[in-house]
Amino acid sequence: MMSLLGRTDVDAGEVFVNFNQNITSLAVATSGGYSLYSLGSVDSTLDKIYHTKSDELFLIERLFESSLVAIVSQRAPRKLKVCHFKKQSEICNYSYANTILAVKLNRERLIVCLEESLYIHNIQDMKVVHTIRDTPCNPQGLCALSSSSEHCYLAYPGSVTAGEVQIFDAINLHAKTMIPAHDTPLAALAFSPSGTEIATASERGTVIRVFSSQDGSRLFELRRGLKRCVSIVSLSFSTCAEYLVSSSNTETVHIFRLDRSATETAEGHGSKQSSDDWMGYSFFRFLSKTVTSYLPTQVTDVFSQGRAFASVTLPEAGVRRMCAITTIQKQLRLLIASQDGYLYVYSIPTVEGAECQLIKRHDLRLEDHYAMDIKGA
Repeated sequence: MMSLLGRTDVDAGEVFVNFNQNITSLAVATSGGYSLYSLGSVDSTLDKIYHTKSDELFLIERLFESSLVAIVSQRAPRKLKVCHFKKQSEICNYSYANTILAVKLNRERLIVCLEESLYIHNIQDMKVVHTIRDTPCNPQGLCALSSSSEHCYLAYPGSVTAGEVQIFDAINLHAKTMIPAHDTPLAALAFSPSGTEIATASERGTVIRVFSSQDGSRLFELRRGLKRCVSIVSLSFSTCAEYLVSSSNTETVHIFRLDRSATETAEGHGSKQSSDDWMGYSFFRFLSKTVTSYLPTQVTDVFSQGRAFASVTLPEAGVRRMCAITTIQKQLRLLIASQDGYLYVYSIPTVEGAECQLIKRHDLRLEDHYAMDIKGA
């Protein structure tokens, strides 16, 4: 999952929040330390797994449900510490030439992102197995690591002027493909759970695209909005890979449904319809192509883009939020962790265009065992 990288967050009395790779726990760091929460019963309670007082942190990553966490403190922003939180022991630490901007983990690799380089560690012994040097300037530390061991890919910006995505095979240690995703620089990246798809958004923020991470082919194009350009903060596939959720600097969170059957249905349409139906369908496709061929590319792109399946409107804009969709106790849930210290739990509607319904709001700043439970209206 993507991290909140603003180091002023903790200074301002706000919190750093981050989900683990399979959305089973939430890490929360404040000026006084950090806590780990289980999400297994988040509809009713938020169980605190661990809490410790520590230096002010601006990065923390937990490896799935294991006891391994990677942390970076404000006091030593060039040093990575890998710890076993249950044993309260430090496994190792590494120092780098410049400030660490992001840390990513999966069961095979640990990635450290600096402004102009990426370090790839073997998760088993923490040794550096490869360094990608002289990357395009990346002051936000934008990168993504697939949680899959089978398709263990690393993605990072390939340009400072355009939205190019470099896909790197982190196991075999070679470049895999370059995807020209957007005309403007990248703002967000996220892999699907299998690692075979990657979602991208640019600094313009109006269009989100999904590509094959293996050959770079475009699979989906999703329109977040037409009215204004926004800054996309969080992109995340659902754990079932059927949805994609995005948050921005606005008050709205958008959920897109990735209908992979649509193309297959269209391709197989002829074999399932009568000749008259098929003629009508063929004529409709011919007419669509003919009409759009006379329109500017920008206009035809709008016609081909998917709209949000559902949305959430939060109390205020300008708050950075991490979003995730996962199944909790056999129910699909949208989780929104915000930098102002709240975790929102929403149900996802079955009807397209509907608003998600608030189930709970947990206060992450409380010190007791359970976070505060506030019923939704």
